[in-house]
Amino acid sequence: MGSEERSMEEELAFPILLADRVRNSVEEADSFKFECSEVGKKVDRLSHMLRSIVRLATSSSSSTQTSSLYERPIRRIVSEVSKNLERALTLIRKCKRSGILRRVVTITSATDFRKLFLLLDNSIGDMKWLLNVFEVVDSNGGTGGGIVLSLPPIASNDPILSWVWSFVAAIQTSSSIVDRIDAANQLASLAVDNDRNKKIIVEEGGVPPLLKLLKEGVSAESQVAASTALANLATDQERVRQIVAELGVPIIVQVLWDSPMLVQTSAANLVSRMAENDSDAQEEFARENAIRPLVSLLSCENPLLDEPKPSQSGKPTTLHSLVLVNKELGVNSHLYPKTLHQHNPHLNSSLHSEGSSRGGNHKKERESEKPEVKLQLKIKCAEALWFLSRGSVSNSQRITETKGLLCLAKYIEKEQGELQFNCLMTVMEIAGAAELNADLRRAAFKTNSLAAKAVVDQILRIIQEEDTPPMQIPAIKAIGSLARAFQARETRVLRPLVTRLDHRNLEVATEAVIALGKFACPENFLCVQHSKAIIEFGGVSPLLRLLRVSERAQLYGLILLCYLALHVGNSEALDQSKALSALEGASRAPMSQHLLLRELLPKAIYQLGLYHEGDHPHRQFYGS
Repeated sequence: MGSEERSMEEELAFPILLADRVRNSVEEADSFKFECSEVGKKVDRLSHMLRSIVRLATSSSSSTQTSSLYERPIRRIVSEVSKNLERALTLIRKCKRSGILRRVVTITSATDFRKLFLLLDNSIGDMKWLLNVFEVVDSNGGTGGGIVLSLPPIASNDPILSWVWSFVAAIQTSSSIVDRIDAANQLASLAVDNDRNKKIIVEEGGVPPLLKLLKEGVSAESQVAASTALANLATDQERVRQIVAELGVPIIVQVLWDSPMLVQTSAANLVSRMAENDSDAQEEFARENAIRPLVSLLSCENPLLDEPKPSQSGKPTTLHSLVLVNKELGVNSHLYPKTLHQHNPHLNSSLHSEGSSRGGNHKKERESEKPEVKLQLKIKCAEALWFLSRGSVSNSQRITETKGLLCLAKYIEKEQGELQFNCLMTVMEIAGAAELNADLRRAAFKTNSLAAKAVVDQILRIIQEEDTPPMQIPAIKAIGSLARAFQARETRVLRPLVTRLDHRNLEVATEAVIALGKFACPENFLCVQHSKAIIEFGGVSPLLRLLRVSERAQLYGLILLCYLALHVGNSEALDQSKALSALEGASRAPMSQHLLLRELLPKAIYQLGLYHEGDHPHRQFYGS
């Protein structure tokens, strides 16, 4: 750690001093003079190369340009050179006449010199490679002088290391944007190959130059190359935290606000990868308010979110009605300046164009972009919102405080494929957060909310009309998470879930059971009314059939059946379907000892026995 803290001049001073000492010792040698002379020539060459590196380091530190010298390979190679110079000094000193006893003790052979020659030649090769790398990146004058891909001896057993050094050096110090783009793309390609390459890139200091390239915004191509490489690195928590530690999050958010559409797409993908692999990164993006540019980009060109129009009745749109509409869209006054509210009644329109105002430099480019480019941006923004909201109450709340919910509902309704799926997954995560946080549930999914109604309508439509499990499962989970947000009269949300108990896909049917269990559980204030509705819609028979399939379906099926027995024990449907016999059979199975069933199952059996004792006279034993 100490050597890393020293300046390059200090790092290079030691091997230069060693080289001078070797040169002096060569002149004092009394034996093996020819070999010592050869050592001296090689050491002189190394000394000259070391001084060239010193000049590079000095000019870099005193330069007014933003680029700095890439030190990682220099420190590594110079450290190896120093070791070999110490070996040379030790061997040469043995060749000095210092008495009979010393010559006997320190016997030197030609073999020792051959080994030393090989080591010094390797060091010369390493230094030559190092100078070639920095001479190329320093002298091409922006014309694209190329990237050195030769193999230095120090990396002969690990060519990836030398490639990473060359690419990072080009990104950090090259004056050619062509070379920097090429190097970033090469790092992205290496990172895709395997985790070891990713580790080497991060350990060898690849993250800061990539972030610098992304921040500079020299060209859209360079920013896309940098963000792609970073996204390929951000596949585990440790590497994501390295990006965060290098202050990458503010840079990424700024790029989201003000960049060409292709760059924003790539930056949104980077946000997704970081949020997906590290929950701490979610919070970092929250602190930098990444939700706002993502929602703004997602809602761009969405007709539903254009500024409010007069009503069909022909009555003018009043300021009061505009305020109500904007309130429904989730626009919070504390997020925007007061003057915006005072002087611009069309607040929703202002929010809609906020991304354009901050990224106005690219407005014309946006208008002329191809539809597929615009679609891809929306896909990646929706994916970023999905992973930012996953398991995060704070980020979910931030989305609902914008027009995000209404926008998500619109895309679930109108779009197909990846955009629709990503929006649905985002809604599922927000609903999951609302299940855990009563304040969020009351604020975002209140019964008179247009946005909440639009979301629920689309989720129910997916459950009823879609037949693909990847779409139905998140929709079912979302409805289940919102179970405590529905009033007793909203039985329309239960019928589709009951219908899916008979679905041919076992996972869909199991998720439907779990969702219905959240409606019928005692923690739900309306559990009795919901339980009656489930039975009324014919849920008992398919529920009993599920008890004979997978262990997971059986567990949650038994839980739901117990809830129904506790809340509507006098139901004829439960009696006719022999629900009591099913529960009794389950009580003798190992699953009855499951933590969720251990107390629940005997209570349900007892409750059913009370109402159907005439048919089953031995039920009194289950009350004990």
